Amino acid sequence: MLNVALIVAFACIGTALLLNFQRLVCGPGPADRILALDTMYVNTTALLVLLGIYLNRTVYFEAALLIALMGFVGTVALCKYLLRGDIIE
Repeated sequence: MLNVALIVAFACIGTALLLNFQRLVCGPGPADRILALDTMYVNTTALLVLLGIYLNRTVYFEAALLIALMGFVGTVALCKYLLRGDIIE
């Protein structure tokens, strides 16, 4: 029963990742593209957590944590660049 739930979760999050990629490519503005990239980081983190649960390995949880951290820092830097035009003051 758990394997069926994990496969359905993989499919749903994978579909969300593809739709976010479409928004990243075809987004009408830079803010939409940054938001799509941020959501892709979250979906990638969720996929790694699901893979860690499926394979019963802890290394995937650590990788998910690193991707989430880098995604947050990247989103903050891109938003700061979009608002001010400069990252470092």
